[in-house]
Amino acid sequence: MKESSTTIPPQVLQAKQRFGIIGNAPALVAAVERALRVAPIDLSVLVTGESGAGKEFFPQIIHAYSARKHAKYIAVNCGAIPEGTIDSELFGHEKGAFTGAVDSRKGYFEEADGGTIFLDEVAEMPLTTQARLLRVLESGEYIKVGSSTVQKTNVRIVAATNVDLLAAVSQGKFREDLYYRLSTVQIHVPPLRDRGMDIRLLTRKFAADFSERYRMPSISFTEESDDALRHYRWPGNVRQLKNVVEQLALFEGGNTISVSTLEEYLPSVNTSYMPVAGGDLHSYQREREMLFGMIFNLQSRIDELQQQMAKNSFHSSLMVHPKEVETNAAPPCSEVSYSEVTEQPRIPTTAIVRSPQPPASLEDNEREMIRRALERNEGRRKAAAAELQISERTLYRKIKEYGME
Repeated sequence: MKESSTTIPPQVLQAKQRFGIIGNAPALVAAVERALRVAPIDLSVLVTGESGAGKEFFPQIIHAYSARKHAKYIAVNCGAIPEGTIDSELFGHEKGAFTGAVDSRKGYFEEADGGTIFLDEVAEMPLTTQARLLRVLESGEYIKVGSSTVQKTNVRIVAATNVDLLAAVSQGKFREDLYYRLSTVQIHVPPLRDRGMDIRLLTRKFAADFSERYRMPSISFTEESDDALRHYRWPGNVRQLKNVVEQLALFEGGNTISVSTLEEYLPSVNTSYMPVAGGDLHSYQREREMLFGMIFNLQSRIDELQQQMAKNSFHSSLMVHPKEVETNAAPPCSEVSYSEVTEQPRIPTTAIVRSPQPPASLEDNEREMIRRALERNEGRRKAAAAELQISERTLYRKIKEYGME
């Protein structure tokens, strides 16, 4: 479906076409226009918005329309780099700086000298690395890991995050001075649920692309299913919509998608858009609560099993060993009373009374669950995260937190 060009500046239309951005929502158009306006000015930019909303397009727009467009553009996912190696990745290291550093290595800031660095998920950056980044922003200076020589770099930094950085500053998780340095200019990318008819445009575009890719008959949508798509909350934004349409194109090729068919591919808990009171909640809190819920359920099952085992052990310990019966020349079982058998107890006290084991903490249980999930999936973190029903980022953070790297 062709997009309408009314009220949209020509340079915005050109940028959208160049980078494959679909949609005419006023908030999206304003974000693209803001990126184009700041691109020629050599300032740091902070791109905000929910996960999956399309923040990665805006650093590319800024770089492509800047004076640095012929130099390198490097995108770095700060949340995917282990805390122990992120300084080396960003700033480089000297030979012998740490175990495994068999050669000296250039960091991204050296490689991108004269160009642009996109720091995605900048809120995941450790505080020590934040201090190093602040120095780069203030003076263009940095020091390689294991070196004492100050080096200079000339890069433009564009950062992105789906976290409320001001809240992170108040919690001591993000440096206030770095926040103000990064957010000289802010660009907010709207969530998909607030983009109205853009959802229809994106759905048609994705459906056509995937039908062609998989060589399947094209799918169509009823008016009711269009309404359902528009009123769905889309917690995963454009990324989630693309995933849903890909499944529909693959498994429903040639069909007209009704609301009932659509609901099979959408989580029923979020079939309608409900505004969240007090703004967006950070996904970490919800994922942590869900993980703790799983741990509590597991702990209760373990407790039940331990009680049953203790009960079975108690009953079995009351049984008399066959040799004792022969030695005492006991009469037939029908004539033996319980008191006669137990007149001379031979059961050691430790067989009945067990010292209670201290209950495992939530952290211990959580660590054990993660360890077993990783073992079952042969160390594949993505598969382990899916089994635990948490995001891969949360699993990675837990692995670092418990020293399981």
